Amino acid sequence: MLPRPFRHWRHDRARRRLAARHLRGDGLEIGALHRPFPVPPGVRVRYVDRFTTAQLRDEYPELAGEPLAEVDVIDDAGQLTTIADGSQDFVVAAHVLEHTEDPISALQAQLRVLRPGGVLLLALPDRRTDLDALREPTTLEHLLADHREGPLRSRAEHYREWARLVDLPLGLIGADEVERHAVQLERSDADIHFHCWTLEELVAQLPAFGLPAGVVQARRNGQEFLLVLRRAAA
Repeated sequence: MLPRPFRHWRHDRARRRLAARHLRGDGLEIGALHRPFPVPPGVRVRYVDRFTTAQLRDEYPELAGEPLAEVDVIDDAGQLTTIADGSQDFVVAAHVLEHTEDPISALQAQLRVLRPGGVLLLALPDRRTDLDALREPTTLEHLLADHREGPLRSRAEHYREWARLVDLPLGLIGADEVERHAVQLERSDADIHFHCWTLEELVAQLPAFGLPAGVVQARRNGQEFLLVLRRAAA
């Protein structure tokens, strides 16, 4: 196994190379927290989150002492209602899509704010090597139903699955606490991975989403995968 520092260096190098190849002009990064995506010189980024920087400090006490990207825009990753259509050269969303309850709507919103030819750069955890290792991949039928009928239809089941297949194996709860814990997670609107994929699984599903974009690059990167979509010309 590679030494940990080397694995981190190789992981970050892949991100830098992808950004250097595809990011130009002015854009947004959603949910950067303490690990803003590297961008090439001359590229200008505004940081978007659902909380202010001060609120993020309270929300993520485990990041105490870590520098956070200063939040410029308060908005929801799945809606971006404060961002004008066709106003951005790029959007970066690293480890964000799996947290959205309706990934199709989130992708539509992120592509909506791009100019024709603009780039959406995604990073997601590979479910086989992350917290989701015991979970089955999110199916296309499930995603389409959540998009069509709204995510409330499956929210409780997502929290039960997280309690049973993530928090229980981690030893955070006992077997007799799964149902109660799931209810508590839902009541508190806990931020979990609602969905999970491998690179191949998500890429195979994308055509059915009807997005105005095509994949221009996709690659694995250790425990995550990177995906670049380019918005179609008008």
